[in-house]
Amino acid sequence: MLPDPKILLQLVSMRMPFGKYEGRLLCDLPVSYLEWFHNKGFPTGKLGMLLETMHVIKSNGLEDLLKPLRTNRYPEKGQEKKFRK
Repeated sequence: MLPDPKILLQLVSMRMPFGKYEGRLLCDLPVSYLEWFHNKGFPTGKLGMLLETMHVIKSNGLEDLLKPLRTNRYPEKGQEKKFRK
């Protein structure tokens, strides 16, 4: 079974709407934070599904799945291109 590309695109474009890491892209959330949700319970709805998916990806060392999606759209922190005005 292949991963749904729409879900993967959301992981590299959607930001955490609340909490300690509010504003951070879901793909940039630390594993420890995702493990906390795993232990306490993921939120209901779409956000919970995305956080759980990110937890599975990171727990299994599959972050490379997201690299092709990130590089063109959302560079990793510190890798942003600087544009002239």
